[in-house]
Amino acid sequence: MSAAPQIQADAAAAAPSRTVGHFQLGECIGRGASAAVFRGLNLLTGETVAVKQLRQEGMASQADQIALEIDLLKQLRHPNIVALHGFEESGQHLYIFMELCENGSLQETIRKFGKVPEQLVAIYMGQVLRGLAYLHGQGVIHRDIKSANILSTKDGSVKLADFGIATRQHQGAADNTIVGSAYWTNFLIECFQRDPSLRISASSLCQHPWLSNSMVAYAR
Repeated sequence: MSAAPQIQADAAAAAPSRTVGHFQLGECIGRGASAAVFRGLNLLTGETVAVKQLRQEGMASQADQIALEIDLLKQLRHPNIVALHGFEESGQHLYIFMELCENGSLQETIRKFGKVPEQLVAIYMGQVLRGLAYLHGQGVIHRDIKSANILSTKDGSVKLADFGIATRQHQGAADNTIVGSAYWTNFLIECFQRDPSLRISASSLCQHPWLSNSMVAYAR
């Protein structure tokens, strides 16, 4: 049997899936109270993506938050930020098509593998800070940095996700509110300054000795 008929036979034998736009939905890889995440296939390019499915019924209270997240992601392009491929309304659902991070969140990684070595934490943190430095350069404040919102790919790259409560910092304005959860060590204490003039920048944290020393030790 040639390759093309074999592929068609495999597709026919698979469980039926749904097509939304030019994306075909596959297996469910995550589910929450208001959304489900599916593995998806871009039928134009063959790229595998993550598809976030949200029910529009009862979503009115979250509409502004979701619209903000989509609007922000459309404008952001960085190796340490989850990329948005598009979105579409279909039937009773809103579908958001995003870059697939095969390993899931760092929270899931820790649950599966237990405590990770400090040197690896430093490698993750360096990438998180590069993503944050980019966001801050774009005038965006994430406001909910935690392991559940940091995704990783199969090659170990990490990317910031979930911009639902992110905000834009307007020129000359200070936002002193603290939103979300903080699970990090004393390394980040300098970040939690209510006065923005005293708060260390992500770019400065990238040069922190803890990061540089840990990365050198990990590379040996």
